Order: sequence, then C-alpha cells, then structure tokens
Amino acid sequence: MATAANSMALAAQARRSYVEGLLNGLPSVVQAVEQGARILLSQVADPATMMRRRDAVEDLQKFQGAWLQGALSALRASLQGGGVSAVKPADLPAAGSRASISGTGGLSLVDNDTIESEILSSRLALAMMDRASWEFTDMRSRMTMLEQRDELDTNDVLRPHVLSRIVANAWRTAGLGHEVWKTLQTVLHDEFAHFAEEAYHEINRWLIQQRVLPEVDLRPFIRRSRNAAWGAGGSGANSTGSFVHSNVAPPTDQPAAGVHDETRLMTRAGGLVRGADHAEAVLGRLNKLIGRQLPEFASTQQTARPASQALRTAITDAQQGIAKRLASVTAPGRLAGAQVSTPMLLEELQQRKQQLKQAATSPVERATIEIVALLFQSILTEERIPAAVRVWFARLQMPVLRVAISEPDFFATTDHPARRLIDRMGACVMGFDSTMRQAGDIVEKEIKRVVQVVEAYPDTGRRVFQTVLTEFEKFLEHYFKNENEASRKGVSLAQQVEQRETLAIQYTIELRKMLNEVPVQEGVREFLFHVWADVLAMTAVKHEVQSEETKAMKRAAADLIWSASAKVSREERAEVIRRLPPLLKTLRDGMQNAGVPLPKQDEHIQKLNNSLAAAFTAKAAAIPHDRLEDLMARLETLEELLPDAEDVEIDESLVLDLSGHESSELEVVGEGGSMPTPAMLSWARELQVGSWFMLDFRNRNEAVQLAWQGLRKQLTLFVSPQGRGILFQQHRLAAFLQAGLLVPAQDESLTVRATRSALAKLDVDPSRLLN
Repeated sequence: MATAANSMALAAQARRSYVEGLLNGLPSVVQAVEQGARILLSQVADPATMMRRRDAVEDLQKFQGAWLQGALSALRASLQGGGVSAVKPADLPAAGSRASISGTGGLSLVDNDTIESEILSSRLALAMMDRASWEFTDMRSRMTMLEQRDELDTNDVLRPHVLSRIVANAWRTAGLGHEVWKTLQTVLHDEFAHFAEEAYHEINRWLIQQRVLPEVDLRPFIRRSRNAAWGAGGSGANSTGSFVHSNVAPPTDQPAAGVHDETRLMTRAGGLVRGADHAEAVLGRLNKLIGRQLPEFASTQQTARPASQALRTAITDAQQGIAKRLASVTAPGRLAGAQVSTPMLLEELQQRKQQLKQAATSPVERATIEIVALLFQSILTEERIPAAVRVWFARLQMPVLRVAISEPDFFATTDHPARRLIDRMGACVMGFDSTMRQAGDIVEKEIKRVVQVVEAYPDTGRRVFQTVLTEFEKFLEHYFKNENEASRKGVSLAQQVEQRETLAIQYTIELRKMLNEVPVQEGVREFLFHVWADVLAMTAVKHEVQSEETKAMKRAAADLIWSASAKVSREERAEVIRRLPPLLKTLRDGMQNAGVPLPKQDEHIQKLNNSLAAAFTAKAAAIPHDRLEDLMARLETLEELLPDAEDVEIDESLVLDLSGHESSELEVVGEGGSMPTPAMLSWARELQVGSWFMLDFRNRNEAVQLAWQGLRKQLTLFVSPQGRGILFQQHRLAAFLQAGLLVPAQDESLTVRATRSALAKLDVDPSRLLN
C-alpha cells in the first residue's frame, strides 16, 4: 500500500504546485489584461465603442488590485490543509455561487446578475479549454492514473472552469461589472487561455520528472516573452515556478564535421529533417558546381531550348531499346527482380549514355545526359526499392532526360512533376518487405501503367508527368480505401470518425450560436454542447441526417431546453412531470447509441435532474415564449444552418477526446508529443499518403504507412503492415513530429538523395560533365 500512498501524495503535491504556479503567474496576467485593454482603447472604433472601452480602462485601473487580491485569496484557500483535491462551490466567493437544493429542502432564488456571471465564467472556461485541451488531457491522464480513478472530480481545482469561476467571482466582488467584462472579453479570453495552457504544460513537465507516464513526452516547450518573468522565486512545477512560452523555435542542430554546407540550411526539430529547405540547398549546390565547369548551363534555365534533332532521335532509339531489352523479363507472370540484376540495368543504361553523348551537339546537352545518368544510377542502387519495381524506374530515365533537356526548371526547382512523380512512387515502395507481396504487386502494377503512359507520350513534356502524378495520387486514395487489406478497415473506421466528429462540431457550433443569448442553465448547456451534439451526430451517421431517429433526438433537445426553463404555474409543472419520463428515456437511448458508458449516463442524468429541479422551483431563468418558439423552429431545421464541413476544423479546440472511437482495429492517439511549432504544424499538413514512417507509440517502435487524410488534413490515419490503424488529429500529429516520435523512413526524398550522390561523384571528377 506504500506505493498507493506515495501516488496520492504525488498527486497532492502536483495540485499544490499547480496552484502555486497560478499564484505566481496571476499578477502578470492581470497586468497583461490591463495592457490589452489599453491597446483596445488605442484602436479606431465607433464613438459608442470607444466610450465603453474608455470606461472599461478606467474601471480596470481602479479595481484591478481588488480583483487580483480576490482571486489570489480564493486560490490560497484551495491550498489550506496541504493542498485539497477539489474546490467546492462553497469555497468560492459567495457573490458568484449558485444557490442549490439543500439537504433540508431549503430553496432560494438566483438573481439575473448571478446567472450572467455564471454565463461569462462558462465562456471563459470554454476559451481556456479550447486553447489548453491537449495539455489538460495529458495532465488528466497522469492524475487519474496516480489516483486510480476514472475522472477528476467535478470541482477539482485542476479543472479550467474552477479557475474561470474564481476569476469571474473575484471580478464581480471587486466591483467590476459585466459590461466591462464583455468589453474586454477578447483580451480576458486570450490571456487566461494562454495562462491555462502554460499551467497545464508545467504540471505535465513536473509529473514527467517524477516518472509519471514519461512516455507522454513534452520535451521542448515554447517560451512566450511577454510573461517571461512570471513566478520568480516560486515553488511551482518547474525550477523557477513560472509558466512561460514564446514562439522561438528550438536551436538548429549543428552539422558534424565534414557535412556539406547546405545541411546547415536544414530545419531540424527532434532530429527530423524538413525536406523542402534541404532539397533547395542540394539543387543550388548542384547548379553552382555545374556552373563553374560550364557557365552557359545557367542560361538554359532561363530559356527553354529543345534538344537537337540528332539527340531527340537518339533518345527515342534508346527508349525503345531499353523497353525491348526489359520487355522479356517484365512480362505478366514473371519476376523481374529474378531476371534482371542491378548491375545488368546499370550496364544497359551506361551503354545508352555513351551513345547519347555521341549524338549530343552541345556541351550543355552532354552535361545534362551525364547528370541524369548519375541520378538514375543512384536510384537504381537504392536497396529499399524492390527489384521488380526497379526495372520500371530504369525505364523512366529516357523520358526524364527528354524533359531535363527541354525544360529549364528541371534542375532549378524541387516541384517539377517529373521529380515529384519519382519521389511519390519511391516513397510508397521503399517500405515494402517480403511479407507484403500482395500489396507490392498492386502498387507495382500501377507504377508499370504510369511508366508506360509516360513512354507513350514522348513529346508532351511535363504535362504527361503532371497527368500521371495526379492519377497516381488518386490511385493511392482508392488503393488504401478499397484494395489494401491492411488499411481498408482502418480507412473505413477513420472516415466514420471524421463524419461523426465533423457533424458533432457542426451541431455544437450551431447550438452555441442558438443558445448564446438564451438563459439556459449551465448544466443543460454543457450537456447539449458536450454530450447531445455527439448523440445527434452519431444518430445522423447511423440513420441519415433527415431520418425520424435524428428528428427525435432534436425534439428531445428542444424538450430539455423547455423543461429547464422556469416553471411558475401549476399547469406548466404538471406538463413537465408528464413529459419527463419519456424525455429521460430518449436521453438515455441517445447516449446508449452514442456509446456513452452507463455510469456516465447516470452522472449526466443526475446533473440534468438537478437542473430540472431548479426549473421546477422557479430558480432557473424564464425563457420568453416568442424566443422559445423561435428556438424550437431553428432546432427543427438545424441541418440547414450547419456550417460547411470543409470549414470545420477537427482539432482539440472543439473535440477534446476521440478515445471513444478506439477499438481493436483502430488506435486513437490522444496524448504524447511535444508542443509543436508553427513549422511542425505546417509539416504535418504536408505529409503525403503512401509515405512510410517509424512510429514510437505505446511501447512499440514500428514501421507505419500514411494511408488516409481527412478534410483539410485534420485527421490522419497510419496503418501498420499487420493492419492496425493509428489515428491522429493534426495538432497531435505535429506534436509527435516535433518530439521525434514519428520519423520519416526516408530522411530525404529519392531525387534529393540521388542528387547528393551525383554531387559526390562530380566533386571527385568534374570533367565527366564535359566528356
């Protein structure tokens, strides 16, 4: 039992450190709010807005000291007794506490001012959770593991709504009004959202140092300069007690001795190479080297120069000869790898190279022939390309040479479609092994088709490469969705997750709009946003959006809103009693169909019962009849109001936890990684279907292939060779890239690797360009 006692003590110490960090950082946040208010005042606005802002700044200057002291006092109260696990409503300032049904049956009305304060507090909590959701999720996982419980207490001091309530109540007690809060709401939300994010990060870092779920790694954290002095001398989660971050990227790794200069241009994070900068640097160095030997080569990149007639004829002859030479060993049913060795391929292409150089009429043509030959020499000696596929890469040399001679940007840019096609095909096949023969055969068949199409249109230049590149991308999407046994199930599940989560967010957004100015009880509001929106989405996925089942779920939402408004007449109360049993049954059925566990259902129903009891005793605010009618009508036509799916972002700001979608075939990555930089987020959006990676997750380090990406790449699915799916949200994907837990199997693309190899050979013997 000593271990359990130690775990509880560690959890208590974490809460104490969290609160101490808040105490240290809060003065700076209050100061930042004042600065933000001044900035607002300096901005151009209409006279009425300017007057409100001026009054808000004056009131904040007058009362900010009392506001800060009130919040600090409430936070210190949570530390009494060595750090409590929860802050009860009674522990908070009385001015903001909501009256409840007591054990003796005593009742009291809640005034509109208190309700308004609760609404503002709830909005602040949502803003904080929008920003800090994944940090909070990591922290919650660690704390519940330490305390061996399923969830944090409702009023646990670690929950964001507790801090928001403390802040809002202290604001009101200090004499600052709701109008001032609304005027400065954007500033308050921004500052406290960052504050909460930093607080949760520091607790996570402290818990990692105590070896609590250390595999959920939050290594490099971003420092924010505007609050860099928070908490000096405190005893918070880190050595300085401060919660700070900024947008400064971690320092770039220094290259080892002997590494070429262009590697210094690589952007690295956790050992990962950002390919675009590196590729441009390698191409730049190639052009400099060629330019020193052949100054006129640079001019060919400015103006397209078609190949001489003699060379065009030689290229055509070489292409036909290579195709004929390899046709006998690439016939259906024969294994090309068993018939054609790499040396045989290289010898064939070497002979063709000499013939082409003899046909060339200028030094630039001869240099281009040499460079392309060196590129393909490297590609064909890449051991990770299956032997059967290597033959088809060999047949691309002549079409690529034709493009390289006639199009000036082939050696100047990384996005030429010929380069991109080679890189995409290479990225897909370089992860195959002997256990994936069937998958390899399907992809090989498509690569064969692509090469044959390119060969069939020799005079179309880059257009044919762009066409087959687009077709290859479409093939990959279809392949992983329908033909690849390892990924088909995972892609189907991932698409269902996306459809459900997109609908849930759409419903949540519209429900928030609808209820923004309606005095619906906080408990009902939270249930609709966080539970019932998902129930609506799940019902719509199962039974279609316009089905009777979905309409029944929307009617239940309308009935719930009506039932939770104040009931002052005997007739209304009788109607509530009549409607309540079928309503509760519908709510339970909806949660059951959405996969909500029975204990959670009981918890939600109990909270709703409390809200309905408040309405029954007229403690809830009354909703005007005309507004209620309008609300009911809008709920009936809710789907017509939903934002477009393409505009919905499935990230932690709206979806806090996708773990409910986890199954034996689909793992959902809900924690881990490092705070991603903007560059990492950009990189996460650039990853391409078919690419292979090494993933370090749940005590496994294995090869996985990117099989599917959702709308706007907000969800990404990887599959293992055994068929297990691993689903990432975009922010979490960037976090894994940042931490080096997800590493590309190729540290650079196939053509960049080939260019570096060519550079090495040309460095040794530059004269081969001219011979």
